[in-house]
Amino acid sequence: MMLSFGDRLFNYLNTMVLVSIGIITLFPLYYVFIVSFTDPNEYLQKNGFVLFPQNWSLGSYRYLLGTDTFKNATLISTFLATVGTGLSLIFTSAMAFGMSRKRLLGRKFLMLMILLTILFNPGIIPNYIVVRDFGLINSVWSLIIPVLISGWNVILMKSFFDSIPAELEDAAMIDGCNDLGTFFRIVLPLSAPALAAFGLFYAVGYWNTFFNAILYINDFAKVPLQVVLRNMLIESDTTTGGAAATEMMSEGQLPVQTIKMAAVVIATVPILAVYPFLQKHFAKGVMLGSVKG
Repeated sequence: MMLSFGDRLFNYLNTMVLVSIGIITLFPLYYVFIVSFTDPNEYLQKNGFVLFPQNWSLGSYRYLLGTDTFKNATLISTFLATVGTGLSLIFTSAMAFGMSRKRLLGRKFLMLMILLTILFNPGIIPNYIVVRDFGLINSVWSLIIPVLISGWNVILMKSFFDSIPAELEDAAMIDGCNDLGTFFRIVLPLSAPALAAFGLFYAVGYWNTFFNAILYINDFAKVPLQVVLRNMLIESDTTTGGAAATEMMSEGQLPVQTIKMAAVVIATVPILAVYPFLQKHFAKGVMLGSVKG
């Protein structure tokens, strides 16, 4: 079917607009990546504007990985994103499975309590008092336990468990499985899309932990990566310790801007790298709670 001149013109203009928006959106990411690998001398010679470096350098990354504070912060963020995500998935799925069992006593009351946690937030000061009274101040667990379970995620995962045929549970019980056996052997293997989707949500949240760290962590040696990154970008504090790093900075080999860009790349790439592996499950998982026909 031949398109009219107006249709071809519209398609052309539409394509140009979308390509332009894509370039505008991706250019900041491209620029951050390029500058982080640019040779310091070339960066200074071009007055800080480099579209494609002639000389590539890992100096900024060597500097960051040679600093004690940055390495500690990266390890803490990795711990939060792995251990925190694992614990959150275990407790969220277990609670959602219990809520999906119609024979659970007080099921409606528990659902009401979960809804209240979504609708009403106690605020910063009550949360801080609870964390302080449990002795979690200045502990990495203060960044995990208070946000271990999301009421919204529990409700969505419960709706996913409700969609699993009850006949599977009946067959498992006939074969001698109790509730725990049914949960681990039947329900969880069938819940890979849900676990992948919520695992990604939790991992991104833990990796990007910032505000709770500001509230609960007083020792800068225990802060996660996002707090260190904030100090570097806003306060231009790139002297984060380490003999090798201090020596490199004292010699004036590295511009502050390339160090900042390298820090942004290190803080961003791990989460971006996870998406391709979870994409096939994520597309199914985000449909949780949708209306079934």
